[in-house]
Amino acid sequence: MDTSPSQTAAPDVARSAIRKVSIRLVPFVALMFFINYLDRTAIGFAAPNGMNTDLALSAAQFGFASGVFFVGYILLEVPSNLALHRFGARRWLARIMVSWGIVALLFTWVGNFEQLVVLRFLLGVAEAGFFPGAILFLSLWVPAQYRGRVLMLFYLAQPLTTVVGAPLAGALIQQHGVFFGLEGWRFMFLGVAIPAIVVGVIAWFYLKDKPADAKWLTRDEQVWLTDALQKERSATGGNEKHVSARFAFKSGRVWVLSFIYFGFIYGLYALAFFLPTIIEGFQQSAGTSFDVLQKGLITAIPYLPAAIVMYFWSRDASRRGLKTWHIAVPAVVGAVTIPLALFAGSPAATIAVITITACAIFAALPNFWTLPTRFLTGAAAAAGVALINTVGNLAGFSAPYITGAVHDATGGYEVPMMIVGFVMLVSAVLMVLLARSKRIEPVAVELTTPTPDAAAAASTVQKPGSRR
Repeated sequence: MDTSPSQTAAPDVARSAIRKVSIRLVPFVALMFFINYLDRTAIGFAAPNGMNTDLALSAAQFGFASGVFFVGYILLEVPSNLALHRFGARRWLARIMVSWGIVALLFTWVGNFEQLVVLRFLLGVAEAGFFPGAILFLSLWVPAQYRGRVLMLFYLAQPLTTVVGAPLAGALIQQHGVFFGLEGWRFMFLGVAIPAIVVGVIAWFYLKDKPADAKWLTRDEQVWLTDALQKERSATGGNEKHVSARFAFKSGRVWVLSFIYFGFIYGLYALAFFLPTIIEGFQQSAGTSFDVLQKGLITAIPYLPAAIVMYFWSRDASRRGLKTWHIAVPAVVGAVTIPLALFAGSPAATIAVITITACAIFAALPNFWTLPTRFLTGAAAAAGVALINTVGNLAGFSAPYITGAVHDATGGYEVPMMIVGFVMLVSAVLMVLLARSKRIEPVAVELTTPTPDAAAAASTVQKPGSRR
């Protein structure tokens, strides 16, 4: 699977085109992802700060309510991404965002466990397709040579969601009674839901479906991007089987990548949903206490280093060319450190080990997402990316539920975190086996200056959903 950077120097028009895409599109889509991840993990901040007590939730009930989100998400993941391919990212991503914002707003008035479960399920239904749709959208704008760098910039939103979102959630939770007497955790749900609706409406007007529609690109930049992406599609096979959804479902590579991603997401969500609860336990073990804002700041500690490591790790992958160890080594590090965190002996040591875990998980993810579009195009890419994310998000359901249930059965987090470590180790092994099978090949595309024929292509690129 080792790939080397292109030896062809990118022309000035290529550099300026990629720079404009990175500045104009990536931050906005990353903002959408920031809000998306904050809304789905807000329950983790609410749980130890009044929600579990007010709704009388056990650890298993909280884990089930956290995870049932992914049942609705999984059911509509692939259909949603195919709809995005059919109708275009601008319309579909905006629709998704407004829909989940409306559902997220309803958490403000949740009254019991049953209502919480229903709303979490509906939130999953509303959010279905957003993440793979965003990955696909950016992949359709950027040639493979630059894709890892762009996806890394996009993925920075996820750890930064906790760096910024955890203290923000803590500050909102402290506003007890500020809005018609709402409890602090209810006001927090209100505060993180409204931005989804607002940004979703803006996305309808701001996003563009393809380079030819972007007035902020020069004519030469539009032509170069269109030409480079068309050459890449041809190099991946350019035949019907590589652009059909059926090909993605029958591809062994897609399924192996799905199980690899499962391990990373299992670790990520076990960490995201239960880290605030583990920090709550520090108060008893260390004989101290933290206010809500302090808890939010402590929760954020592992994720700032994770964002920095992810940046430099992905930069190294772009410089060297993506290597197997760029994905497998972080999986092994995460597998070892997750269970070790519970035996660290002090709150400071525990946070230090968890920081290493977060760095490992986030270092691997943006590099991982460059793999599917190396061999999938068209509807196959839409279906394949969605299928990988769907299988991965089975871990989003199982990780919090299994972690909570095993905690209730054993009285501690030692066994649940050992399970997390084992699942991540399996991901590392599968990544090595897949690479040795040589089933993930680079897309060999010569990226040169635009050809005369490309000018016509840029002006006649089909709109999403048009018939060939």
